[in-house]
Amino acid sequence: MSAFEFFFSFYGLLLGLSVAELVGGFSRVLHERHRVRFGWLTPLLALFVALDLATFWNQAWVFFRGAPFNPALLFVGLVIAATFYVAASVTFPRVTAEGVETRIDLDDHFWAQRRVVFGCVLAANAMVWVLLGLLAFTDPAWAAVWSPRVIVGSCVFAVTTATAAFAPWRPVVIASMVLVLLYTLWNMMRAGSTLLASGTWLPAIGGG
Repeated sequence: MSAFEFFFSFYGLLLGLSVAELVGGFSRVLHERHRVRFGWLTPLLALFVALDLATFWNQAWVFFRGAPFNPALLFVGLVIAATFYVAASVTFPRVTAEGVETRIDLDDHFWAQRRVVFGCVLAANAMVWVLLGLLAFTDPAWAAVWSPRVIVGSCVFAVTTATAAFAPWRPVVIASMVLVLLYTLWNMMRAGSTLLASGTWLPAIGGG
């Protein structure tokens, strides 16, 4: 087992728990849909968290696959993944016991929890930025990671996520969430177009 495989068996497990918590939260409110007012704010928030989780999985491969084994790196992974788990676990409300007919309004839940969710997502990303900054400071080879596009993208993500978390005006919060979600979706579409254009994903048909 390589150092990366050992690290990712730990880090990936923790990120996987976040995915399970997010999907499980959605399935629970869907099961209780007769007493849930869905709205659109919490579903958009869940989409944002899910996309950023996928981004973190990708970052683990891009940034950590050459890292040596080190317990400090495991601890950093633990803190980052645990922060994401908190965000995922409060994205959807906890559903009360069956038979209780209390109405659940997901828009109200969004306004009650958006600081925690956006704040944790921002904190997890900030920890990665700090780690990459330290690596760039100690090793010039890592400085190439901080291309102008990455710097601008990180600033856009940080400003819009922080605004969505802490702005006191609801229209500004909603606009910031839509903007950061569109930015994340644009990055995913760019990745998808690169995949389709690469021509390296060939069908395993007709092989011997």
